[in-house]
Amino acid sequence: METRKIQTVGGGTYTVSLPKEWAESENCTAGTAVNLHTHIDGLLVIQTPESRTTPRNHVTLEVGNDDPAEIEQLLRAAYAAGVESVVLEVPDGYSDEQHRAIERVTRNLSGVTIAEETETQVTVQTLLDAGEVSVRQSVRQLQFVALSMHRDAMAALTTGTTSDRWGDRDEQADRLYAMIDRYFERGLARLDEIDSLGLTRPELFTLWGTANELERVADHAERIGTIADQLDGQPTGSIVTALEDIAQDVRTVVEDAVRVIIGDACVDTARQTLATRRAVRQQITSLDRQLFESGDADYRLTRALDSLARTAEHGGNIAEFGLRMAVRDGALTASETGTDEADTTSSTAETES
Repeated sequence: METRKIQTVGGGTYTVSLPKEWAESENCTAGTAVNLHTHIDGLLVIQTPESRTTPRNHVTLEVGNDDPAEIEQLLRAAYAAGVESVVLEVPDGYSDEQHRAIERVTRNLSGVTIAEETETQVTVQTLLDAGEVSVRQSVRQLQFVALSMHRDAMAALTTGTTSDRWGDRDEQADRLYAMIDRYFERGLARLDEIDSLGLTRPELFTLWGTANELERVADHAERIGTIADQLDGQPTGSIVTALEDIAQDVRTVVEDAVRVIIGDACVDTARQTLATRRAVRQQITSLDRQLFESGDADYRLTRALDSLARTAEHGGNIAEFGLRMAVRDGALTASETGTDEADTTSSTAETES
């Protein structure tokens, strides 16, 4: 980093000289036009139109006889990378399976459509504009979907109740996370994207990290639902009561942590959330021991209990994001930061899904 003084020229215009090494590396000379990006977090960034950091918005891919699953994977990767349009070329024409894979992607990703189609070429375009996207609201929706899945999964586990909306909500969770992930990626590469989203870089990172944890909450809800379908019979009354109490506390951990991130709760809620997570850990350990000692409980319940524990850890990780945010914004004094140090140092290693 270099420090330079701002100077004035005729008419009161402010100027600052550019580092010679940078100008030469970017082929800048007198008269070269550059782009100036001013950001809501106070940064001013200079970029040449041909900068090597400018992302590619349009790509052309020849997929030939690629497997439909590989075509779908390519399109999802392009979406996550922030590409605006992808031209898929197949000189010998598309098979029905390949075309169905393309249609499946456009159906399951937000704002994606088939813009143009010929016998040998399909253009897939993303029509979403960052100015029309609320990442914060999308995180709120993802939390609602993930916890709704969790409630239904636990109901299936403890009472045998099933829901025919399961698949739709799983796809909705994946769609919301994919969109947030896309705009996080674009925010890293495009200097104007952050401002269009109305966020600072730290805010976008915190929301993306929260979405990442919520996507795993949804995954564990799906896992619990799958376990429920495999049970030979329903658990006994005392175990059902214990599972329901733990599940309620786990959802509270996740819900309260997200409230802190999106601004609906203060830092004290994050601290209380981490305390609740510690209590949940103890409850799960106790029930796990009870299941082991009983000897007659279905072993699959232990797997469900593991998913409950991991869900609580993901919620706790979100609460830790809230604490970081509070420290960064000055909402947490130095004397208050010691309470949860032991709790926060080990949780990341415990949340592998």
